[in-house]
Amino acid sequence: MTDLFAGKDKNKLNWPTVVAFGVFHILALFTVIFLWNWKAVAAAAVLYWISIGWGIGMGYHRLHTHRAYKVPKWVDYLFAVCGTLTLQGGPISWVAVHRAHHQQSDKEGDPHSPRDGGWWAHIIWMTVGDAMHNNTKVTARYAPDLARDKFYLWLNTWHWVPVTLLGLGLLAFGGWALAFWCVFVRVVAGWHATWLVNSATHMWGPRRFETRDDSRNNWWVALLTFGEGWHNNHHAHPASARHGLAWYEFDMTWLQIHLLEKLGVATNVRVAKVDSDLAAREAA
Repeated sequence: MTDLFAGKDKNKLNWPTVVAFGVFHILALFTVIFLWNWKAVAAAAVLYWISIGWGIGMGYHRLHTHRAYKVPKWVDYLFAVCGTLTLQGGPISWVAVHRAHHQQSDKEGDPHSPRDGGWWAHIIWMTVGDAMHNNTKVTARYAPDLARDKFYLWLNTWHWVPVTLLGLGLLAFGGWALAFWCVFVRVVAGWHATWLVNSATHMWGPRRFETRDDSRNNWWVALLTFGEGWHNNHHAHPASARHGLAWYEFDMTWLQIHLLEKLGVATNVRVAKVDSDLAAREAA
């Protein structure tokens, strides 16, 4: 693995990524200042939940990366499409990078460890070196299961199409304010929320488990990401569909997966065994 991410050229700017990040941040700021609209804000909040909660939490992360549960193929694909609405790359590239992170977490070769700097882990690692979106070397090694699926191959290449169609539809239906809030503001907010899992949850918060990395449980990142902030729990039990292991660790993504299980949609749901006295011992 180390030959894939170690020794990344930090002096080589990835200009397409830098420009895209810059444009989206500028337009998001413009929207907040000049296009304030409560209906658009509400619509953006709903899409934030769908893209981050369904797309990243239920989809890219717990389903596609860790296979913590199973769903019918159409649901699997639906969550993947929701994941592309975040503009964090296609499912194959996202899964490959995240699996690489788990294999070398906070060691040489981790794509985004805060040991290389907090800002490096948060954003800089994506703005330097070569883009990983269609790196077949990474794909072949870390996401061969997804790479065998023609739909995922297509979606990984054309991951920007769903959000583009969404933006055009919102523009035609509700005008500039609705389109800009639901695309630029929502995407930028989702970026930073997800990136905080890479940075903040490896720097700040308590550690319940003595994992071999620096992962921590961070409640405010968990709130922003619907449960992804219980990161130390996750690194200790990566295949668990439930990240919030104590009653006070709110994990909306897990609640949604559990609901699907009750409805018979989700099967083979894997959950880490939770000590029934955990909360009592921690409160003592």
